[in-house]
Formats: sequence, C-alpha cells, structure tokens
Amino acid sequence: MENLKPRRRRRTALTAASLAAVLALTATACGDGGTTAAGEEGSGKGTITFWDNNGGVRTAVWQEIIKDFEAENPGIKVTYVPIPSEDVQSKYDTAIAGGGLPDVGGVGAAYLANIVAQDALEPVGDRIEGSSLEGRLVPAMVASVKSAGGRGDEMYSVPTSASNGTLYYRTDLFKAAGLEPPTTWAKFYEAAAELTDVGKNRFGYTIRGGAGSIAQALDAMYGQSGITSFWDGDRTTVNDPKNVAALEKYVGLYRRATPEADVNNDFKKMVAQFDTGTIGMLSHNLGSYTDHVKALGKDKFAGIPNPTGDGGTRVQVSNPVDGLGLFRSSTNKAAAWKFIEFAVSHESNSKWNESAGAIPANTRAAADPWMKEAEATRLGAKALTDGSTTIVELPYYLPDWNKISKADNEPNFQKVLLGSMTAKEFADMLAEQLNAAQAEWNERNAS
Repeated sequence: MENLKPRRRRRTALTAASLAAVLALTATACGDGGTTAAGEEGSGKGTITFWDNNGGVRTAVWQEIIKDFEAENPGIKVTYVPIPSEDVQSKYDTAIAGGGLPDVGGVGAAYLANIVAQDALEPVGDRIEGSSLEGRLVPAMVASVKSAGGRGDEMYSVPTSASNGTLYYRTDLFKAAGLEPPTTWAKFYEAAAELTDVGKNRFGYTIRGGAGSIAQALDAMYGQSGITSFWDGDRTTVNDPKNVAALEKYVGLYRRATPEADVNNDFKKMVAQFDTGTIGMLSHNLGSYTDHVKALGKDKFAGIPNPTGDGGTRVQVSNPVDGLGLFRSSTNKAAAWKFIEFAVSHESNSKWNESAGAIPANTRAAADPWMKEAEATRLGAKALTDGSTTIVELPYYLPDWNKISKADNEPNFQKVLLGSMTAKEFADMLAEQLNAAQAEWNERNAS
C-alpha cells in the first residue's frame, strides 16, 4: 500500500489534549507456508506470528484468546511470542533493521511513531471499514492512535485498551494509622511520612526509579504544579520552575519514605513490593489492578485517581493507548487481519481488558458489567469524564519520544534520586532534548 505523505502536524494542531479525558469511556514472521512474496495478502490460511508487547504479564489471557481464535479459524495457527514490555521497542527496532518482524504485534502509542517512521506498519484504516470493527471502536482511542502515528488521519494500529494513572493505597494500613485516603497531594505526603518506619521495614510509598520512571515522575510533576499543557508554543513546560519544585518534593521521598532499593524499581518490582509487604502507597496504572486483587483481596487496598491539588483540580499526564499492529512485511496479511479483528471483537476485547483491569476499545466491551465491578477502573473512568481532571498530553507523535523518555533520561532520573544531579539539571536537560525533537518535527512536516 502506498505510503501517505506526512501532513503538517504542528503541536498546536493536535487535538490529543481532549482525547484522554474521553478515553475513560472509560522468531521470524511466518506466513502462508513461505509460498508468497513478502508484503502480499496470502491465502488467509497458514501460520502467523504474534508478538505480545507485555509478555509474561498478559500471556495467560492471550493464550485463551488464541485458543478461541484457532477453534473458530481451523485453517490458521498463531505462533505466540511473549516480549517483556521493557524490551519491546528494541526488539522491533532490531527486527526492522535485520528482518524477522512478526505478522501481528502489540504496539503502544508511546513508540508507535518510531515504528511508523520506519515504514514497518501497514495502514489499517481501510481494513476497519466494512469489517466487524467498523463503528465499534471508542472514537477517542481511534483519534489517539491516529495522533500518535503522526501521519494525519491514517491509523497504524487498532486500539485495544486505555489506562490512566492510579494511586493504590493499603486501606488496612491507612485505617490502622487513622489516616484519610490520599485524595490530595497534601494527604499523600502526610501518609507517606506517617506510614514509614524504616526500622521495621515499613514505608509509606514505593517510587519508580528504574524502567518506566519518567512518565511516573512527569505525572507527579504536572499533578502538583497544576500546569495543564506540555507545550508553551514550541517550548516544553517540563522545566517550568513549578514543575522543578514539584520534582524536588517528589524525589525527596526517596529513602525517607521509600525503600532504598527503589532506585532500580520497574513496575514489576513495585507491584511485588506493594502486594507482599507493608508499603502504604503505589503509583501505577490500571494494568496492575487485578494483580492487587489476587494478592490482597478487595478489602485491603483501593485504587483511586491521582491526587488533586489544593484547588480541587486533578492534573494527570496521558497514558498511551495500546493496540495491535499489522506489519508491512507479513506474507499473510489476510490471516493476520482476521486475528486482529477477532482479538478486538466484543468478547475477546472484554476478556482481555477484564484480565488487565483496563478500559476496552470495543464499545460493546466497554459497557460490560465487569467494568462497574472493577472499582479502580470505574473511578478512573469517572474522574476523566466528570470534569475534575485535566489531561496533559505527552508528545507520543515525536518519533524520538520513547528514546528520550527512556534510554536518554531514565539513568539521569536515577542520578537525581541518588543526589548526583539536581532536579533542575534533569528538567533542563530533558527540556532541551524535547525542544530539539519538536523543532525537527515541525521542520519535517512544514510543507
């Protein structure tokens, strides 16, 4: 399929700032026995390869969906490859450079633009039209993946789910300490101090210092500062003095109200600590809700939207929409599309999101009863639709966004935690990189 020419997409033209609020409606690739040339439709039968972009964590539910799919489509076999979320972009980049991409792969909005820029994904907009998915996808999620892809109105992934920042807290520990729920930043910091007893290995909070730390730090920064836009013109607000002050306060929790080992925490370590120890609070997203239920039961914890500021307004940064991509190199796109269509169908999409505690992309799945029973999901959806929350949209459309927010700056955030870099130095360096990426983006699309 012919490439679409990138359209002029200056940051000020993006409509993503309003999208996240609506969201809360809230191995070598094998194909057709190797008999057709790469990039062709294939026979619609044979073997296809699927890369799960959160392998291990979501393996069980994907295996169920694959079993259901193969039973309904006996002529197709799906080879399942679990890729840990922290490794998925590097795996895609390696495969794009050297060959071996899957037919279908999980693609999050945070790194979608990077893959699209390398012309590795097939546009899927035309395939959705006339399929069982037409008119059945949450419009804001569709808009979000279009924006993240960075090529106008074309879609390069089919959205499957959305999430939002969630503050989990141990209701039993809060009750024992006579503390109110951490619904405001003031109550959050009070609880972090009150629930900490280093001598007894009890901590009020677990901070994310390893993989994935930047988005969580940005959530804390904008949440406290109350700044409601990521950009001021074509300059980022990341290093605004209010954000720097908020970051200083946030990292001040490290070792005072958090375990020292948190400097290397990824989300798996944070979740494990919260679920098995005596840590009072954890910032993550809806994706770990079901893990907490399994470990603690519904009576010992609660998941609520991020704290509000002194004025009662909640500011959160956006969480990337997850989706499924059809890879351009697939030799059996017909069979691969059948799998995507099945995976995002009402029943399968509901099954996946109930397992993950996330917000479904299929509108019918979003109306299923389990959504009301999953408290964190229900409260998160309400917060994003009742006017109490302003979403600061992160610039997923920048091809270098994931590189800047991960490889380039996660080590620097660890330096801030350890005291070898100041919060201002960190924010200024991050801002410089983002401003340069935005300028390059504007220049490339100014035609």
